[in-house]
Amino acid sequence: MLDLATLVQGRLPEGYPSVEIGDTVRVHVRVVEAGRERTQVFEGVVIADHNPKRVDGTFTVRRVAHGVGVERTFPFASPRVDKVEVVRHGQVRRAKLYYLRKLSGKAARLRERREGFVTGRRSGSKK
Repeated sequence: MLDLATLVQGRLPEGYPSVEIGDTVRVHVRVVEAGRERTQVFEGVVIADHNPKRVDGTFTVRRVAHGVGVERTFPFASPRVDKVEVVRHGQVRRAKLYYLRKLSGKAARLRERREGFVTGRRSGSKK
């Protein structure tokens, strides 16, 4: 739980989840239904983040469920968010992926970012 001293200081006590734009993430959220508390998993693509290094920062996750696009915005410092797992790293060239709202099917897929792989020139090509 966040206390007043941590809020004034402006940092999260356990650190920030390492999510980037374009990543496919699985967010574990605690939900209270009928007096019971359970964990609900929301999996989708991170399309935006707002103030990611501050206590009041949020990130927006989009998924398509039954043909309908669903977006949820999660605060970084929320006690309701148990954990954030990164499933895939997407390769993107934009800071906000709002254009994915207009796309559907295979057109809405993102290329996977491979670590340690240099894009651009081919290895056998000459300059």
